[in-house]
Amino acid sequence: MALGMFVFSLPTLAYQDLQRKSAWRHARSGRIGTIDATQFTGRDNQTISLAGDAPAELMDGRASLDQLHDMADQGAAWSLIDGAGRVYGAFVITAIDERQRHLFPDGTPRLIEFGIELLEVDAPQVSAA
Repeated sequence: MALGMFVFSLPTLAYQDLQRKSAWRHARSGRIGTIDATQFTGRDNQTISLAGDAPAELMDGRASLDQLHDMADQGAAWSLIDGAGRVYGAFVITAIDERQRHLFPDGTPRLIEFGIELLEVDAPQVSAA
């Protein structure tokens, strides 16, 4: 999977879990004596959550997370494309969680557990880099 020019892989960050949430809106209008009337008002923004581990022996998780923080700081929308070429659309980074575990004597983590939250946006101009 790639978010803009950031490619999720073993040298960067390899996620082990992807959760995608889609929802659709139906406005409701209360009625006396029967169930509410509804009207379909459209699709909500999709959210995608990526989670995984970055062991120090396999990847430079710290540098990759720093790169994702820089992307999030820009507030830009990035194209999200999976390894099969499926385009999910434009997404912004809304949150990055990390947990550093099993520290070396100098404080460097042997393992970083991470979670990244993405929100679909309607962005005609999407950043590539």
